[in-house]
Amino acid sequence: MKKNGWILFLFIILGLVGGALIARWLEPVPGISFLTKPIETTWSPALDLYVLSLQFTMQLQISLFSIIGAVAAIWLYRRM
Repeated sequence: MKKNGWILFLFIILGLVGGALIARWLEPVPGISFLTKPIETTWSPALDLYVLSLQFTMQLQISLFSIIGAVAAIWLYRRM
């Protein structure tokens, strides 16, 4: 398989999503709460031109499981 930047990007996104899903599933377990607790960041730029109003919101929630998933995805990418 040919390696390129888009495939690496796809692997990282899938690793982040997979890690986030694992964090959601393991959220009720009290012993690993430091791995499942997400850090939340929100960015909301807005534009009002009297005729046109535009609002955009981007929210990022990342946990240690998400980071572990991204690292695992990079490792898998390099192994291919």
